[in-house]
Amino acid sequence: MEKHPQLILCTCPDRKCAENIATAVVDQRLAACVSILPGIHSIYHWQGKRESADEILLLIKTHSLAYDALERLVRQLHPYELPEIIAVPVENGLPAYLDWISEL
Repeated sequence: MEKHPQLILCTCPDRKCAENIATAVVDQRLAACVSILPGIHSIYHWQGKRESADEILLLIKTHSLAYDALERLVRQLHPYELPEIIAVPVENGLPAYLDWISEL
């Protein structure tokens, strides 16, 4: 299996949760960098009802070979019953930056 850069999106309920997950994935070398974006508001259907919540978005820069372990760790640390963990393949980018992500 080849290593490809990925951007993982993950929402968290608060800053403490976001920092805990970001620190853990970087410390365990499952991501090169995690950016924490505060101030998002999500509206969604959950268990038959429309819900809304203020959340914090994590942008996790990693690669495809780290994904399985990263997903396991996020699920272990995340308080949501069904956390958002979405992997988006990175098709293009500054080559030196993409190489840096792949050095994990």
